[in-house]
Amino acid sequence: MGKSKTRILRKGINNQIPKITRDEAIIKAANHLNDNNPIDAGSLITLFGLNAEEVLEAGASYESVVAMKNIFAK
Repeated sequence: MGKSKTRILRKGINNQIPKITRDEAIIKAANHLNDNNPIDAGSLITLFGLNAEEVLEAGASYESVVAMKNIFAK
């Protein structure tokens, strides 16, 4: 495959992946925990290396954070 086709394909792939900041990830993880969606929350926690304190400050319930204590970064 030529350079042009490779560049076009990479551009398309990169445009499909949403860009999310760490602050947005913290808020979304807290919302997922409050909505009882631990799989999506766990994905964000491990991807961004979030701490329990950050997610608690974003509004997650204490019980949901304690239930996920093995996933949070130390």
